[in-house]
Amino acid sequence: MSTLSVKTCDSDRKLLSYIHVKLALLGLGPPIDSSDGEFGEIASALVARYREEERLLASYLSPSDQRIQSFLFDYLQDIPVAKLPNKTFVLDRPGLARLLSLPMDGDELSLSIIHSYRVKQGVLHNPKSDRRTTQGIFHVAEGGLPVPGDKQAVPKAVFGKLLGLALTPPRELMMLPLTATLAQPAECFVSLLLRPVVCPEVPGFIAEKSMEIRFFAPGSLVSNLDFVESIFGNAGDPFLPDNDAGLDVEHWTGHSGCVILAPHLVTVTKKALGLPQWRDASERLRRDGMAWRDENEPYNDGRPFKLTCRDEAGVIVTLIADNYFGYCKKEVKTQISYSANLYGLCEEEHAGGALVFPSYDLGEDFSGDVHVRPMGHSFTEMVALYGDRMDVRAEGYAVDRKYPDIIYVPQNAHFDLQQQRISWPNAGVDQNIKLLPGRTYLRPSGYRVHMEKPSANRAWRLIGTVAEGTFCHKPCTVSGGGKSEISKSINDAILQGPVFVANFKQDFDLVSDLLNRDYSSRFKGNVRLDQRPLLSPERSLGSVIKLLTPDARDFTGEYNAWLETIPQFIKELVFVVKRFYKPEWTDGWRDHFSVDVINGTPGNELKFDSRKLVTIFLRVGYDQDGAWRTFGLRKDFQPAVKLQQEDDITASVIVPANALPIPLPEARPVAFKFVKNCELRLFQRPDEAIHPGYDRETESDFVQPGNFFSNYEALTPHDARELFEDSIGFARFTEPLQLLIREVAETGSPGFFVSSSHPRKVDGVPSKNPRYLQARPDLKNPRQFYLGEMSMRLRRRLRPEQPLYTPVQAVLPGRRNNPPEGQIRSLAVFNPIHYLELPEL
Repeated sequence: MSTLSVKTCDSDRKLLSYIHVKLALLGLGPPIDSSDGEFGEIASALVARYREEERLLASYLSPSDQRIQSFLFDYLQDIPVAKLPNKTFVLDRPGLARLLSLPMDGDELSLSIIHSYRVKQGVLHNPKSDRRTTQGIFHVAEGGLPVPGDKQAVPKAVFGKLLGLALTPPRELMMLPLTATLAQPAECFVSLLLRPVVCPEVPGFIAEKSMEIRFFAPGSLVSNLDFVESIFGNAGDPFLPDNDAGLDVEHWTGHSGCVILAPHLVTVTKKALGLPQWRDASERLRRDGMAWRDENEPYNDGRPFKLTCRDEAGVIVTLIADNYFGYCKKEVKTQISYSANLYGLCEEEHAGGALVFPSYDLGEDFSGDVHVRPMGHSFTEMVALYGDRMDVRAEGYAVDRKYPDIIYVPQNAHFDLQQQRISWPNAGVDQNIKLLPGRTYLRPSGYRVHMEKPSANRAWRLIGTVAEGTFCHKPCTVSGGGKSEISKSINDAILQGPVFVANFKQDFDLVSDLLNRDYSSRFKGNVRLDQRPLLSPERSLGSVIKLLTPDARDFTGEYNAWLETIPQFIKELVFVVKRFYKPEWTDGWRDHFSVDVINGTPGNELKFDSRKLVTIFLRVGYDQDGAWRTFGLRKDFQPAVKLQQEDDITASVIVPANALPIPLPEARPVAFKFVKNCELRLFQRPDEAIHPGYDRETESDFVQPGNFFSNYEALTPHDARELFEDSIGFARFTEPLQLLIREVAETGSPGFFVSSSHPRKVDGVPSKNPRYLQARPDLKNPRQFYLGEMSMRLRRRLRPEQPLYTPVQAVLPGRRNNPPEGQIRSLAVFNPIHYLELPEL
C-alpha cells in the first residue's frame, strides 16, 4: 500500500496526506511512491534528506523538551536519568490526533485498555474502567518542594526508575491505531505541546501569561492527546522558534510541564523498583505503601496512580499510570495551579460561573416609555456611539451590520404582539416595522425585547431582558459543589399544566372584587399614593404581582394581613386576567374567559377565547414515593439568559484598584479579580440525559459532528431501528435526536452512533460516568455574547474603544475557604466579555 486511505470526510483528506508524509519522515507506515509524478519524486528526496539530518541530530531535543530534560538531570543528579524521546509523531496541527485514533479502513478498534469507535457524531472511546477514584493515586517524588501529608512520598531513586520504565512501554502500547490493519503497523510515541492560560490579560496592567506543557504517550493512547487538545488547544510544533515559549518572554510564566502516559506501570513490582522490605522500611515508607512483604507485590497494589516531581525551579513532570481521560485534564489543571503559585498574583480556581441577564414575560404589549424607568438614553446618542456597527434607516431604527437579526429601535417604541408591530413617532410621523420571531430588538438603554413561543402549546409572548448582566462566580468549589448548575438554564425543569378554577362564577366574582379595589392606601404612612387600577395599561403584570404579595418593609400591617386571607389560586386568576387584558375590553373582560360544561356541570379547566390556558410549574425533585415535587411559578416568570463563562478550570489575577486604567464603581474596593476560562471545551457528565427528552441541550449537542464521547454504548443501525419502532419511547426524544435515529434506521449507515440516554454497561450496570466534550457556549454561540456586550455598553454609555468588564454582584463561595463577609465586599470580581469562534478539529 503506497498511500493511506480512511473512511473520512473531504475536509480531513489534507490532514491524512500530512500524516502520510510525517510517518514517512519517521520511517514508519507505507513509503511514499516516488513514481507517482513529480510530487512523489520531490517528496522522496526530501524524506531522504530529513532522515539524514535526523541521524546527525539524533540527540537534539526541542527547546521545551530540553528545559524539561535539564531539570530531570538536575533533579535526579547521580541517579541514572532516562531521556525524553526525540523521535515522536508530533501533533503539530489540530485534528491529527483524531484521525490517528482509529483504523484507516474500519470504524472500530479493540485494545486491552480501550475500545474505540468512529460514530456518526464523532468518536467514542471507552477506557477499560469507566471511572476512577482519587483515593491513593497522588504520589510525589521526594527531593523537591515539600510533600503534603495526605500524599504518598516516593523516594527519588524510585521516581527515576519509574521514569525509565514509562519511556520504554511494551510494543502493544506503541502501535498507532490508524495503522492497526497494516501488515506492519507503525509504532511510536506521539507528543503534543499545550500553552494553557495561567494569568488573564488585564489591559494596561499585565499581558496574558501561559505555561508550556508537553504530553508524551505511546501510540495506542493518542486518543488521550486528542482529548486534551480538544480542551486546551494545540500550540503547534515545539521545534519551531515561533512556538518556543522561551522566546515569548511577555506571555510565558517561565514554567514548563511534562506529562507522560504510562498505564503499564501498574504491573511493576515494588521490589523491582528498589523499595525496601517491610522490616527495613521507615514509618513514612510503610504508611505510604513504599515497602513490601511479598516480593511479587505490585507498586500501589496494582492500582492506577500519578507520580509527580517538581521543585521551585519551575518545571513539573508527571507520570500517569492509566489512560482514564479525566486524569489528563486534571493534571493540566494541577500544573496550571503549580505555575500560578510560583508566578504570584494569579491563581487557578476550581470554579463555575455564568453571566446572567434577568428576563421577564412582558405579555402582549410593551411600551418603553411607560413600563420601564427612563434613564435618559436616546436613539441619537446610541447612533453617535455605535453608528459604525449599524445600518441606520431613515424611519428611525437601525440594523446591526454583523448580525442583521439584531434591530435597534427608539426608546419610545411600542411593541404590540397581537398586531405584530413595533411603532414609534418620528419627526411627527408614526413609523412602524413588523415584529418578527427570531429577531432581537435593542432599545437605547440596552434593554432587549423579542417574541417567543414556549413549549407545550403555550401562547406567544413578548420577552424582555435587562441590559446589565450579573457575573455569578463560584470559586473554591469541591467536586459536586454545584459549579456547573450555575450556568445551566432551568428550562428543562419547567412543567406545564392547565389553569384550574374551583367554581367559575364564584371565583371570578372574587377576581372582580380584587380588580375593582382601591389600593392607594397600602403603603406605610401613605408616603407613596398609587391610584393606578390593576388593569391600567400603565401597570405591568409584574407590578400587579408585587402589589398582591405581602411586603413588611413597604406595606402596612393591616394590608399585609388582608393579603394573607386571599387564596393563592384567586391571586393566580387575577394574574391570568391581567396577562391577557386589552384596554378596549373596558369592563367586558369576563366575556373572554370560560370553562367547558361537562354532563351539564361547569368544568374546572379555564379557557381564554375558547383556548385552554396553561400555567407553569418548577420541578425540583422527587418525594419518597417517587412522585415529582413541583411548585407554581409567577405568571410573568421567564428563565434568565445565561452565558456560561466557567465550568471547571479558571485562571484569575488580583489587581490593585489604583493600578487599573478603567472607570471604577463609586464604592471603590481595594482590589479587583479578573478571571478567564482556560478551556475551549467542557468535559460534561449529563446525568439527566439518561431520561430521553429531558436534557434538550445535551440531545442537541449529541447530533453535532465532531463530538468526543466516552463511556457510551456504541449503537448500531439495528439498535436505531428498534428505538424507532418503539413509538412511545421514541417520541420522548427531542426532534434533533429523533431525526438522527430515524436517518440511521432508514439508511443503515454509518456502523455506529451514540445516544445520550444509552451509557455503556460495565459489569452489566449502566455507567454512572458517561461523558462528552461540549463546545464552550460562548464560543459556539458568539451572537449571544455580542448581544450581551452591546446591551451593557449601551446601558453604561461606553465608547467602542473603552474596555467592558462585568462586575460580580453576587459572589458565591464554595463549601471550603468561605471568605469573611468583609472580604467579599472589598474584593470586586470583574470579567471581560469575549466572543470567539470555536476552532475546528
